[in-house]
Amino acid sequence: MTDQTAGFLSVSQIRDEYTSLTRRKRVYGGILLIVFIAVMASGFRIADNRNAGSFFDGWHRILDYPTVVLSEAWEKIAEMPSHLVAFFPALVETINIAAASTLIGTIAGTFLALMSTRGMALWPSLIPLFRRISDICRAIPEIVIALVLIFVLGGGPVPAMIAIAIHTAGALGKLFSEVNENASLKPVEGLHSVGANWSQRMYLGVIPQVGPNYVSYALLRFEINIRASAILGFVGAGGLGYELRNAMSWGQGRYDEAAAIFILLFVTIVVVDQLSGLLRERLTHGSNKGARA
Repeated sequence: MTDQTAGFLSVSQIRDEYTSLTRRKRVYGGILLIVFIAVMASGFRIADNRNAGSFFDGWHRILDYPTVVLSEAWEKIAEMPSHLVAFFPALVETINIAAASTLIGTIAGTFLALMSTRGMALWPSLIPLFRRISDICRAIPEIVIALVLIFVLGGGPVPAMIAIAIHTAGALGKLFSEVNENASLKPVEGLHSVGANWSQRMYLGVIPQVGPNYVSYALLRFEINIRASAILGFVGAGGLGYELRNAMSWGQGRYDEAAAIFILLFVTIVVVDQLSGLLRERLTHGSNKGARA
């Protein structure tokens, strides 16, 4: 064995080391899987014991409520068009809440993203602060923020809009900052060399690069916010969710109204999903085609 080959392992030694490493990974993975299953099983047992009734005793009745709702809606199918018209203003309110919160959250998220990206931040020393602000905004669920705001401001669409906008700002701030990491800083440096201020560098050097991705993520968030605004209606934040809570609280006799609200919400989400999907595809693929041309 020469001095040049003294420090190298043979092929069999490398194979044995790789086999040993793979075996250790499988053992560690199996142990983690067993621990995870044990924790989940114990947590489920604790939750099931604290419930008023056992899950295993009632799981076969899981379709009873939907069956009652659908049967009553079918019996009153002639009244369904009038219900759809009656609840359409609440649907418009829900969409308005989602649209306003998405717009405000997108603006705030853009600011947080730019201020937390190296090479773009106006105050580089405050990058960790803006990142923590973004983390806090998306870590707190919308319903928790809405409950606090409803206690302070009272019920209505305003607390829902503010709550969803705060969470949207945190979520989009994280997504936008990841998009910014892939943007080229050469236009920013060129604008800085000719005396452009920070806002001009961002508007002319960064936004044209990341704009399509920003809009794509904002449209995706708009879909999520429609569902969130409907859910917040259950805590008194207005919109279609508030009407759905009232219809479900009355029980039998108004289940046809609950079915109409479900139909409105389902159709709206499907339509918005299709339209935003087409817009996102046009923004991403259209911009790529334009660049190739």
